[in-house]
Amino acid sequence: MLCEEIKDDVFGLLTDESSDVSQKEQMAIVVRYVEKCGVVKESLIGGAHVNNPSSATLKEAIVSLLSNNQLSIDEVRGQGYDGASNMQGKFNRLKALILRDNPSAYYIHCFAHQLQLVTVAVAKIKKTGVKEFYEYLGMVVNTVGASCKRKYMMLELKRKRVEYEILLAEIKSEKD
Repeated sequence: MLCEEIKDDVFGLLTDESSDVSQKEQMAIVVRYVEKCGVVKESLIGGAHVNNPSSATLKEAIVSLLSNNQLSIDEVRGQGYDGASNMQGKFNRLKALILRDNPSAYYIHCFAHQLQLVTVAVAKIKKTGVKEFYEYLGMVVNTVGASCKRKYMMLELKRKRVEYEILLAEIKSEKD
């Protein structure tokens, strides 16, 4: 259903690979796209076991997974990875291999990976309230994210807040 919604449209790729508990290299592939109602979504489209974490092997796995879901590497408009050398290097790394096939697949460093590492480290400190904060945050995100109506309400509230802050000169508009 997800791939049917994206079909013939552009999307971004977020990819990460690591070894699982049995020491097998696994790669997860997430697509980032805009729904018909204008909401940006990120969804896991699959994972792949890769015998070798080389850039060429990772690219083959991505192309294969996209193809199996009737998606094409030609429609990728963004790619994001962590800082691993096999991912973001300039010449023969995953980023470069995909850019050779599709110059419109711009690379963005995946800071979400760094944020996740920080979150895990903070949670391990076992400070009071950290766990509860993330539980509540998850509930809010799920509640708002489940409804286009709620998303539009949140966007409208944000728009009004920005207009108000511009009037107070707390923030500047592009015209200033």
